[in-house]
Amino acid sequence: MRIEHLTRAAIQVLLLAVALFFVLPMVWLVLASTKSPAGLIRDNPLSPGSIDALLTNWRHLMSFQDGAVLTWMTNSVVYAGLAVTLTLLVSIPAGYAMALMSFKGRRLLLVVTLVVMLMPATALVLPIFLELSYVGLVNQAASVVLPMSFFPFGVYLTYIYFSTSVPGELLDAARLDGCSESATFARVALPLAKPVVALVAFFSFVQNWNNFFLPYVMLPDSDHYPMQVGLTQMLAATPTFNPVVGANAEVQPPELVLATLLSIAPVLLVFLFSQRFLVAGMTAGATKG
Repeated sequence: MRIEHLTRAAIQVLLLAVALFFVLPMVWLVLASTKSPAGLIRDNPLSPGSIDALLTNWRHLMSFQDGAVLTWMTNSVVYAGLAVTLTLLVSIPAGYAMALMSFKGRRLLLVVTLVVMLMPATALVLPIFLELSYVGLVNQAASVVLPMSFFPFGVYLTYIYFSTSVPGELLDAARLDGCSESATFARVALPLAKPVVALVAFFSFVQNWNNFFLPYVMLPDSDHYPMQVGLTQMLAATPTFNPVVGANAEVQPPELVLATLLSIAPVLLVFLFSQRFLVAGMTAGATKG
């Protein structure tokens, strides 16, 4: 019995250590945004700053390159929102068709989906750039939105959900009542698929919001940058990471920290508001209905 207690205590200590390892950097980020540049170096790393310093950092951040941060945040919202919309319009019907319909090439299409899903996204950026450059879409919103909408993981996730969690008898009953396949999908299957729709939307949004390499290659004009690419410009204008800019740099470390927090806030908000649907979607395919 004593060994069991020691083992349990050791596990709890290990879990606490792991939690602290991941939580402390986030706590430091929040506290660092409330300090002045001098206070960030001088004060204890986990000591709070002041509201005045936070407001000063915010004003300096919003004035960077005449409000470029708000432009980048708006671009990120537009790119991610449009890409999520297109992803749902394509992924959900595609997963339904592969799960519950019989057509020629269905198995091959599923295999191709799995193979593409396993490919690193960065490997596809160069051929996509050449294609979009040929049709003149580089430095346009479409050059980012269209590739971001390609989300094979969402198709496969939907395929698993419809294969395991939607009763086939219910769909057969709808067909016997005279519903076409599209009406059966829209009126019966889709309302039952709200958890997986939320799950696909969340994963797609997070991937699109954090996407750096694709917009970095496709968008040479900084006015079209999303926030993740814009952060690199701020990083280059911060003396801590680029000593060439000197002490009178446009961006100081606390302002860069505040910009980082601003860039992760939308993902955190989306997660908090969609948490109930995400949990339902993650457990939907655990047992066969």
